[in-house]
Amino acid sequence: MSQYGALGFAQHGFSYRSILSHYYRDTTLSHVSPIRTVTVLVKNGAAAFSGADRFRSGGIVSVPQPKPRKGTHKQPPVRLKLKPGTTYSVLSSKGQLKLVAGGREIGVVKPPLAVGGDGPLTLPGVGTYHGQLQFRPRPKGGVQTINAVDIEDYVRGVVPSEMPSTWPSQALEAQAVAARTYVIASAAVNPLFDVYDDTRSQVYRGVGAETPTGNAAESATRGQVVDYAGQPVTTYFFSSSGGYTESVQNVFLGVAPEAWLIGVPDPYDNADGNPYYRWHENLSVGAAAHTLGKLVKGQLEGIKVLQHGVSPRVVQAAIVGTRGTTNVSGPRLRKLFNLRSTYMSFMTIKTKSVTSTTVAPKQGAPKPGAPTPTTTSKSGARTMTVTTPTVTSSGGGGLSAHARRGAKLHHELQGTTFPAVAGQAVLAQRLVAGGWSRAGVGRLTTEGSYEIPVADRGLYRVVYQGVEGPAVSVN
Repeated sequence: MSQYGALGFAQHGFSYRSILSHYYRDTTLSHVSPIRTVTVLVKNGAAAFSGADRFRSGGIVSVPQPKPRKGTHKQPPVRLKLKPGTTYSVLSSKGQLKLVAGGREIGVVKPPLAVGGDGPLTLPGVGTYHGQLQFRPRPKGGVQTINAVDIEDYVRGVVPSEMPSTWPSQALEAQAVAARTYVIASAAVNPLFDVYDDTRSQVYRGVGAETPTGNAAESATRGQVVDYAGQPVTTYFFSSSGGYTESVQNVFLGVAPEAWLIGVPDPYDNADGNPYYRWHENLSVGAAAHTLGKLVKGQLEGIKVLQHGVSPRVVQAAIVGTRGTTNVSGPRLRKLFNLRSTYMSFMTIKTKSVTSTTVAPKQGAPKPGAPTPTTTSKSGARTMTVTTPTVTSSGGGGLSAHARRGAKLHHELQGTTFPAVAGQAVLAQRLVAGGWSRAGVGRLTTEGSYEIPVADRGLYRVVYQGVEGPAVSVN
């Protein structure tokens, strides 16, 4: 499910049921018991808590005893108690857990330590949570903190963390069902907890994230899950699809296709000016080659898409170098370039400016066979672009005043694009006070090269298939 797409559907009057059935094909809604516990990893490292008045542990190791009073031989044993208004630090100590309050050790217990109270519990600097907090020592030091929470309280902490609470109720309700289904249908990510509290699973911020509209979405859909063939199924969701979702086997290569996770049109994904609907990244060809490393054979020419999914997302591509090509998956390219998705296309644009100077002859005809003096200056830049990454670098150069004296200047932009379609137009633009202005048009040759005459000195760039090449100076 695309979250911006869900917003658009809601704005167009669709119910949360219709939204879910659009993204998760051939599914229905069923009910599960709302009485179940979800365990969430909320922190690794230093640990502290407040709000607890009871605990459970693997056993008491020690509790500091007060010194005997005068005239007595021993004091009654002191029991370990927790006070809701006190903040306790939890320290890892030789495989056990030490509780400290106000700088004073109050007890050592065997892990795991679980604490609870009549109200929410607070992790200073992290958040406030329903349910219990569980603590265990980490093998590499520090403490692992897990929130054990009822599933509906968990959903209340997810919905506003994943979707703006100002969005229409139908979108929030679709998010609530998707979040509930995801945590029920997904296998536990760790033997000690079910999910992470971030995008590795789904974002969960506890009580502090709750809003009236998010709570209403949970309440309106309580216990509802997305069902396929009688079972809750994994309900992947994400911010934006770019206009088309993708079949699961083309996103997670190697997994089996799933009937409910197939690519579908997403007509409203650009709702509210979705900032992720269209995007680009800028790189230099050199930086791109460095990132690709040994995948580049020779000098990098560009990247050619070999296979798309049901959407424009890249499944397979070829890295083209001067000495050969290397095939690579779309997900691997996404990871290498740290891109937002595999919904991408790549293009390399190389541009240089060429200024030819024809020197006007002196009075009298030149001697037969004498060459006309000319001076040429070049400045160049290369751009590797992806409707995702764009690679840009630039250079400079110019003619001396002596060479220009009495000379006629001829300016031209030259370069290549990859990939390219012979005969297609390449637009030249010049930077003026109001922005980039049209300055000429050229056509690509079968080799992907172009030449575009321009009239004046200045800063220029070329645009091909909507992709902007590097800026170069014409002097």
